[in-house]
Amino acid sequence: MKDFFKYTTVSEEDKNWGLYINVAGKSTIPSNIQYPIKNHPNGYFFNWKNGRTLNEYQINYITDGSGVLENSKGKFPVKAGTLMIIRKDEWHRYKPTKSDGWVENYIGFDGLFANHYLQQNQVLLGQSVIHCGVREDIIDTYYKIFELIQNEDPGNQHIASGLIIKLLGYIVAWQKQKDFFGKPIEKLIQHARFYMREHIEDDINLKKLAEQNCVGYSYFRKMFKKYTGISPHQYHLELKLMRAKELILTTDKPLKEVSYELGFQSIHYFSRLYKKKMGHNPSEVRNTVK
Repeated sequence: MKDFFKYTTVSEEDKNWGLYINVAGKSTIPSNIQYPIKNHPNGYFFNWKNGRTLNEYQINYITDGSGVLENSKGKFPVKAGTLMIIRKDEWHRYKPTKSDGWVENYIGFDGLFANHYLQQNQVLLGQSVIHCGVREDIIDTYYKIFELIQNEDPGNQHIASGLIIKLLGYIVAWQKQKDFFGKPIEKLIQHARFYMREHIEDDINLKKLAEQNCVGYSYFRKMFKKYTGISPHQYHLELKLMRAKELILTTDKPLKEVSYELGFQSIHYFSRLYKKKMGHNPSEVRNTVK
């Protein structure tokens, strides 16, 4: 894709959507060039001495070259495959290495959903740079956003904003998965999840499952939670409750039998736990299909 820069026209409807794009562009900065270059867009120009703050979020993807990003958190090296996350109202500055230059792909966006994702998500919250490599799925998402922004067809802001969320999803997923790529613990976690799905009704000894694979349970539990977001016990319990919901809605089995079949201690414990986790009593769910 050729270099370009484009401000977008943002309507009240776009703002009410909750996430909208202000600017997007791609720029190739050759080596031995003063940065920012003279034709750097108005409103985004800065000098290295003073840096800048923006009234929006930006995610800049460097697909070639190298450089540095500085903000209030510190100084971070940038290389090909680095995502730079610029937060609203955060002082920052960045530049390519003079001998290398770089290729930057950038999107500036804002809105209530942007605030939520960039200020609340624990993965995104503390990140300034993410070295994820030059990934086809990420650059493809950028290019699709670029096409939408350049075409300016009605509703394109709404589609592009969805792709921003997709991009953030890729970033979060990569951050969560990077510690597991190609490691034995990932295979064990996948095996454990499959085993739990195949034995929903059983009382599984998770400690024994870990020990059989020569892994201490505390480490297994920690990594399982990091991988899935919940503990192994909670994961198995969630499977049981989803299976219970399926049986309640699709069979005529008495609730006591459903409770017994899934290994709960008593119908009272089952009902109390079901309501706590699912929001309704099992009997209320059963009544919806009568």
